[in-house]
Amino acid sequence: MMNRLRLAIDRLALYLPAVLMAIFALGSWWLVRSLPTFFNEAAPKPVRQEPDYYLKSFSVKSFDSHGRLLRELSGDQAQHFPNTDTLDIRNVQLRGQSLEGQRVNASADRALAKGDGSLITLSGNVQITQIPSTAKGLQTPTVMRSQEIKAYLDEERLVSDVPIEIRRGSDAFSAQAMKMNSKTGDYELSGKVRGVVHPDKR
Repeated sequence: MMNRLRLAIDRLALYLPAVLMAIFALGSWWLVRSLPTFFNEAAPKPVRQEPDYYLKSFSVKSFDSHGRLLRELSGDQAQHFPNTDTLDIRNVQLRGQSLEGQRVNASADRALAKGDGSLITLSGNVQITQIPSTAKGLQTPTVMRSQEIKAYLDEERLVSDVPIEIRRGSDAFSAQAMKMNSKTGDYELSGKVRGVVHPDKR
């Protein structure tokens, strides 16, 4: 049984590539850095505790040289706190596509993103869906659900310290915590780990 669980987790890891980390990194960091320069004060002043700018019903998109949408970050509202250099986004939606055609959609009630792009914390009804490229004949999406997932972008890691559920088709895993290394594709599930694995239909 343990071997089947290990093989199933290995199989799941193939369907959440590093494109997820790229979307998170470029999404929030790029939003902060693309805002007009008039937000920056020329003379040094005491760092403000309150937000220095707001966004409402916004959407930021990035395209490749052929006009294909690569990534999009949108939210109902956002505010930037200069004292912590943190962007607070409400009802955030992230979607992106790799050059190989793999797509990732993510949504959460809230996202807190550090200005240097090192950490993004998604909280409240977090759902991350990875849709494999049809070119490889892999149609079944992988879905993660939790109340909080942290993306450590420099280290290319996803971490959840609260219960999480991972599904791919009829295979399902649940755990009280998760660590996922995007470089290696390894998952570490801890706490009360449960898995349901169905054999492949040939």
